[in-house]
Amino acid sequence: MDKSNLHTQLRQSHEAFIQYIGKLSQDDFMRTKNEKWTAGQHLEHIVLAVKPVRQAFTLHRFILKMVWGKTNRESKTYEALVNKYKLKLENGGRASARFVPKPVQYDQRERIIRSLTNELKSLLDKVEKYTEEDLDLYILPHPLLGKLTLREMLYFTIYHVHHHQELAMKNFS
Repeated sequence: MDKSNLHTQLRQSHEAFIQYIGKLSQDDFMRTKNEKWTAGQHLEHIVLAVKPVRQAFTLHRFILKMVWGKTNRESKTYEALVNKYKLKLENGGRASARFVPKPVQYDQRERIIRSLTNELKSLLDKVEKYTEEDLDLYILPHPLLGKLTLREMLYFTIYHVHHHQELAMKNFS
């Protein structure tokens, strides 16, 4: 997926999630099934996950290289990255403590949506400053998946929001 498609997919996937969450009634926003996260907690989790990605893309390339290094392999495809993530989840992988959301009240919804919208806009702006080559050269740590190229981290960010929208929707089935 090239940078233009990454940009489009990042924007569309997060906008779809925001629209879904924004249309939920208070009861639906707060609903949980089998002690799983509420829609509000999924929303907060996505903010918690997007923020460090945006922060990483804010760093100068020299800092990225100094702190996490450069890759010694090609970036995985979107499908391969998603399959790796699903396998980790099947084997018991879960969000690490810093990404586990606290309870979220309905009156927090608009503030959290604004926060996600701002994080996403900033991330999209930052990605534009990277070349296609940069996206396949620099790496970032992922708490479950290990070292990912910048491109792979964006793939994860696209899939991750879809995954959590699906989980939020399961509160109704």
